[in-house]
Amino acid sequence: MTARDNATAAYVVALDVGGTGMKAALVGADHTLLHEARRPTGRDGGPRAVVDNVLAFAAELWKTGVERYGAEPAAVGIAVPGVVDEASGTAVYASNLGWRDVPLRDLLADRLGSPAVPIALGHDVRTGGLAEGRIGAGAGVDRFLFAALGTGIAGAIGIDGRVETGAHGGAGEIGHITVRPGGPECGCGRRGCLELFASAAAVGRAWAAACGDPAATAADAAKAVASGDPRAVAVWHEALDALAEGLVTAVTLLDPRVLIIGGGLAEAGETLLVPLREAVRAKVTFQQLPSIVPAALGDAAGCLGAGLLAWDLLSAEVSSR
Repeated sequence: MTARDNATAAYVVALDVGGTGMKAALVGADHTLLHEARRPTGRDGGPRAVVDNVLAFAAELWKTGVERYGAEPAAVGIAVPGVVDEASGTAVYASNLGWRDVPLRDLLADRLGSPAVPIALGHDVRTGGLAEGRIGAGAGVDRFLFAALGTGIAGAIGIDGRVETGAHGGAGEIGHITVRPGGPECGCGRRGCLELFASAAAVGRAWAAACGDPAATAADAAKAVASGDPRAVAVWHEALDALAEGLVTAVTLLDPRVLIIGGGLAEAGETLLVPLREAVRAKVTFQQLPSIVPAALGDAAGCLGAGLLAWDLLSAEVSSR
């Protein structure tokens, strides 16, 4: 009997692939991280090298699980950036990894030598949002929006414990809401997109220009805001005004009960959240103001979410038997 035949005494492999690094874990049925590991993606070697590194890392975790528990993992969950076709298990496109139309689920099944293993593939931010919504800051909430403020900005729309993918896998791309019409051109081809002004990368660039230090980051900007530096306060205000504009647009469309703020910029804590709440409150008119709370799971959200994808897929397969 393999672990797939006994989900109550099983574990899954969970892998969270980022632009520069990967996090992986063995996750128990109670969402416990039983074993954790990290590796670089190796993207400097090109898309093929990244795919090879992802497959090798997953195989390493698989082997670790078998050696530790004497049974195969029940399933595998993997979260990747970019455009994802979850139904076919294809990583369609990721600009920061350089890959296109990678049949990741099939490749992984071949690499693991276990073609019958259930493998779930998901979008990284939606996967992290799934974890935050089900076992993190949004646990028990019927409607939430998770916003990840990192190198870019993306979101996850939560409804009754699941995350909406959209008709074409593009739901939640709030970073490409136009907040400054006629603004600079975004990589998506539109102008004035939210992530050009309020992502951690954008705040870092703005603060670097303001303070004259090309190595300055968003974290440095937050520290300068906390210390009262007027240049940093001005940069922060511009970013939060744009962020509030984008979030109010999302609130108007989605009417969430809770806004969960995560990603690198959220590490600023109350330095971000206090003025953000005020900025959102100032912009709403008829809309119901949602609670605005910090994400609770930190950088473990991706692995925990990938684990949830795996367990959900396994449960669905067991139910269909």
